[in-house]
Amino acid sequence: MQNEAQKKQSTAWAIVAVLAVAVAMLGFLFFQQRAELTDQEATVMEKVREVAATRTTLDSISTVLNMKIAEVEKLGGDVAELNKVKEQLEADKLALSRTKKVETGKYLAKIKEYEKFLGEKDIEIAQLQEQNQMLASTNDSLNTTVGSLRTERETLVQRQTELSDSVMTYTAQNQILSEKVNRAAALKAQNFKVLAVTSKGKTRDDDAYKAKRVDKIKMVFDLPENPLTREERKDIYVRVLDPEGAVLSDDAMGSGEFEVNGHETKYTARETVAYQNNNQKVEMMYDNSAQFRPGKYSIELYAEGYRIGGGNFVIR
Repeated sequence: MQNEAQKKQSTAWAIVAVLAVAVAMLGFLFFQQRAELTDQEATVMEKVREVAATRTTLDSISTVLNMKIAEVEKLGGDVAELNKVKEQLEADKLALSRTKKVETGKYLAKIKEYEKFLGEKDIEIAQLQEQNQMLASTNDSLNTTVGSLRTERETLVQRQTELSDSVMTYTAQNQILSEKVNRAAALKAQNFKVLAVTSKGKTRDDDAYKAKRVDKIKMVFDLPENPLTREERKDIYVRVLDPEGAVLSDDAMGSGEFEVNGHETKYTARETVAYQNNNQKVEMMYDNSAQFRPGKYSIELYAEGYRIGGGNFVIR
C-alpha cells in the first residue's frame, strides 16, 4: 500500500516537472517574441522620426526658397530657375507624403542638392544687392546732375526754339539739294535703239517689225560719263508697255516689282550692269513669252528710282 502511494507521488512530481519545463519554454518564447516586437516597434518609430524630420526639412527649405524668390523679384533678378526648383521641391514633398516605402536616403541626397542650390543663390543675391546699391548710389548722383541740368535745359529750350525754325528750313533745303544731287548723279541712257531678233538669232534694225519675224527684242543704249555717279554695279529695270499701256510682265521670265517715287510698280525685265563711267554701251535682251500683238510699244528704263531713258517700237 505504501509503495503504491509513493509511486503516485513520484508520478505527480514528474507531471509537475514537465509542466514547469513547459511553462519555462512558453515564458522564454513569450519574452523572445516580445523582444522582437519591441525591436520592430523601435525600427518603425525610427523610420517615422526620419520621415518626420525629412518632411520638416523639406518644409523649411520650401519656406527659405519662397523667401529667396521674393527677394530676387524685389531686386529685379530672374526667378525662372528658382520657380523651377520650387516646382520640383513641391513634387518631392507630395511624393514623400504618398509613398508607403520611404527611402529617406534618397531624400537626404535631394536635401543636400537643395541646400547647395540655396547657397549658390545666396551668392547671386549678394551680387544683386551690391549691384542695386551701386545703382542707388549712381541714381543719387544722377539726380544731383539732373537738377543742375534742368537749369541748363531751361536756358537751352529757349535757344532751341529759336533754332528750330532754322533747322527746319535747313532740312528742307538739304532735302531739295540732296534730291538735286541724286538726280544729277543718276544714270542717263542715250542713243536708245530697239532691234528685232528672229528665232535664228538674226537682228534687224527698222522703224517697224512684222510680228511673226520678232522672237525677241534687243535694247541697245549708251551710259555717258558722269563725275557724280559712283562706279559700281547698278540694277537697270525695263518696263515694256503694250499698245494699251499695260506693262508686259511674266514672273517666269524674270519680271517683278520695284519702287519708283515711293510706289511699287511692275517691271518687265531687270539686268545688273557694272557701271564704269566711260560712255559704255549696254545691250539688254527681252524674250516675250507670247507673240507681240500689232501696235506701238513703249519702253521705259529705270535705275536707282529714276527714269533714265527709253524709246518705242512698232509691230505690224
